Amino acid sequence: MEYDKWEPIYKKIVEDFGFSEDADADAAQLLSNLLIGPVKANLKSLTDVIKGKDTLICGNAPTLKKDLEQVDPSNHVIIAADGATSVLLEQGLIPDVVVTDLDGDVEKEIEANKKGAIMVVHSHGDNTGKILSFVPLLTNIIGTSQTKPPHGLFNFGGFTDGDRCVFMAHQLGATSMTLVGFDFDDENVDEIKKKKLNWARRLIEGFA
Repeated sequence: MEYDKWEPIYKKIVEDFGFSEDADADAAQLLSNLLIGPVKANLKSLTDVIKGKDTLICGNAPTLKKDLEQVDPSNHVIIAADGATSVLLEQGLIPDVVVTDLDGDVEKEIEANKKGAIMVVHSHGDNTGKILSFVPLLTNIIGTSQTKPPHGLFNFGGFTDGDRCVFMAHQLGATSMTLVGFDFDDENVDEIKKKKLNWARRLIEGFA
């Protein structure tokens, strides 16, 4: 998605949640600065993993483990949304790509990264501390931003980790996207999470 097409959606999200565009931009620049050197992956390597492939996009809903029983992961490129990485590793599955704002079990994400997962690390105004703490521990990283991306970062569109997986897979030419571990009606979350799930549903339904 071109940023000029994503920007109006981003501004609605900022208004709805009261986020700071300046803080998002500062976080993006921080991540850009950290991704100078050999730790960085190139977009071609990520595209090669996804383009023309059937993808299995794994959200972190409590249903994920059960949902995985209904599909054959071996026939898909596995894309994990943040905390879904832990469940996948427990099931003996190594994600090909982890999309994360570093809000989940980062130790498990580091483990997946060491086993070959490409890390698509997202920057926003609330995770600068985690960017500073964990990005130096990772390799093979693509950086993304909420805002217009600074040098070396990308903005595929999407807001939560789950729907960013969908936007990314679509933009990079996935043949299909099968979603597991998504529960947009989860009542066992706080009001902010419910609002995020509502946005995720709206954004993903845009592909239907």
